Amino acid sequence: MTAGPLDGLTVLDLGQIYNGGYAGLLLALGGAQVVKVEPLGGENLRRRGTVGGAGYPFVMLNSNKDGITLNLKHPKGKELFLELVAKADVVLENFTPGTMDSLGLGPSRLHEVNPRLVYASSSGFGRGGPYSEYAAMDLTVQAIAGIMSTTGFPDRPPVKAGPAVCDFSAGIHLYAGIVTALYQRERTGRGEVVEVTMQESIYPSLMSSLGLLFGSGGGSIPERTGNRHSGLAESPYNVYPASDGHIAIICVSEFHWRSLAEVMGRPELADDPRFATLGERVARMDEVDELVGAWTSLYSREEVIERLRGGRVPCAPVQNLREVVEDPNLWARGMLQRIDHPDLGEVIAPHSPMRFGEDPRSSLRPSPRLGEHNAKIFGEMLGLDQEEIEKLQAEEVI
Repeated sequence: MTAGPLDGLTVLDLGQIYNGGYAGLLLALGGAQVVKVEPLGGENLRRRGTVGGAGYPFVMLNSNKDGITLNLKHPKGKELFLELVAKADVVLENFTPGTMDSLGLGPSRLHEVNPRLVYASSSGFGRGGPYSEYAAMDLTVQAIAGIMSTTGFPDRPPVKAGPAVCDFSAGIHLYAGIVTALYQRERTGRGEVVEVTMQESIYPSLMSSLGLLFGSGGGSIPERTGNRHSGLAESPYNVYPASDGHIAIICVSEFHWRSLAEVMGRPELADDPRFATLGERVARMDEVDELVGAWTSLYSREEVIERLRGGRVPCAPVQNLREVVEDPNLWARGMLQRIDHPDLGEVIAPHSPMRFGEDPRSSLRPSPRLGEHNAKIFGEMLGLDQEEIEKLQAEEVI
């Protein structure tokens, strides 16, 4: 196996919960040496596991990272951090804006120590703007960014998206910003400050709903559309009942619609003037959904899927989490792996969604225990001996 594309890079990962942690995971799985820097009590996500240990979310976000503890409020802790910065390529964090500056460790100070450093930060709303001091969690950003107003059914209260979409969207953009800044550094020789916000990262995902907003003559606010297309621009596009669950079906071309009609045993629908064009089907989407749902409800999910895929109609079963974890495609492609974790035993952890070349997936390393790699990192990177490391521990610096 060849080295990952980010082999040779050193990242100091101060990320917490999902946002920064996921960016760090992508960097680690790309081949970078990622050093997770935690306070002496561990980052917030460890609260969901055993004391000082790890719960499943922590395990899944911190594979292939080295873990150290460092008290950034202690003068000696700041010194050690600056020494690590001098040898690093990237520092990433997703604290409240101004936190690192208040510690005397903001980007300006770090660039004095290492002008080639890429300093990457992510937050809910960014350093500038009227929301900069607002506390931001995935739920609150979903609310203010329009995700909740577009999720759910029109006759019910707004609901959040099930996944932490704002956290992970920001984490993905943070990774992209870091890699872009590293590319820029190859041309300029200098590092850059990268900033990503959860609110800005999630905005483009509203594209279908925004199309409906801007496309309406009076600019009226679209209602929630349930499982229908957010822009009400496609039909059929919904989740339909099967005898043992539900099926998602979408037709985005005339070929799909004609194939669906054929598979349903209703080929005459393809040329029925009520449904012959996309515009007509959208105008009569209640009727379309009733026709499709009446057919799907007669069969099991497997039977419906087999027939639809035979006709090349886009479809998928609505899988529960257990089915997702056991999904054969995720396993065949190496996205999911079983690892032996020192705290939790055998666990299933995700690899990177990005694949590089034809090499097989590398094996995942379990997430680090709290401070597990103190001796390794402070010894190898900073040259401290065991006696010095033990003294720092006694002084609660590390």
